Amino acid sequence: MRFSHICEERGSGIDKVILAIELFQLPAPNFLTDGDSVKVIVYSSKTFRQMDKDDKIRACYQHCVIKYLSNNPMTNESLRKRLSISKKNYPIASKIISNTIKEKLIKLEKGLKYVPFWA
Repeated sequence: MRFSHICEERGSGIDKVILAIELFQLPAPNFLTDGDSVKVIVYSSKTFRQMDKDDKIRACYQHCVIKYLSNNPMTNESLRKRLSISKKNYPIASKIISNTIKEKLIKLEKGLKYVPFWA
């Protein structure tokens, strides 16, 4: 595929996919590793109600990573916008953030801003 100029091996593909998914507010992809191989599952559009707990946690983590890399930490408000949660339902976003912290994928930074666990 590299010789056919279909892929480039620079490692920018995942970044592009995550940004496009974020832009179009699609469910976060699932990355599964097995030995030396990686399988990526990309999901079609789902409503918030159709997303299960794992979908929401993946979306929260990936949103947090994108926000961190753009030097703009994730907040409850940014996650609500990402998942199309109304302002009056902010406790739903708080619960997703709490679940993602329990999974040790994100951590709280001062000022109610969240960063990936590795930051």
